Amino acid sequence: MILCDTNILIEFYKGNSAVMEALQNIGVSNLAISVVTIGELFYGAKDKRELHKIQNHLTLINQFPLDADISTRFVSLLEEYALSHKLSVPDALIAATSLSHGISLYTLNKKDFQFITDLQLYKP
Repeated sequence: MILCDTNILIEFYKGNSAVMEALQNIGVSNLAISVVTIGELFYGAKDKRELHKIQNHLTLINQFPLDADISTRFVSLLEEYALSHKLSVPDALIAATSLSHGISLYTLNKKDFQFITDLQLYKP
């Protein structure tokens, strides 16, 4: 299973062929997202039609809610990297989700995550 960062789904919706091919190779049953990604996608929807399209697509993907372990890892990541690397709250929550579930993170913004010890980044 692979955890998709928000930018992966945004690029999917834009029709990015490299991302679409990678997601197809991974397989929809092996795709997961954080509830944070769901929130970011809903927030970025331009209208109700796009929101409904996103809602329908997301029902096909494994969704990870926040839990106690993710919360603990999230706080630890911010303690360690917020000042030194400017790790943002959404990125810390997504990274914590990946670490908590022991799965790789698929992102196009590797610079936002590459400094996190033990975080595996997916390479298509």
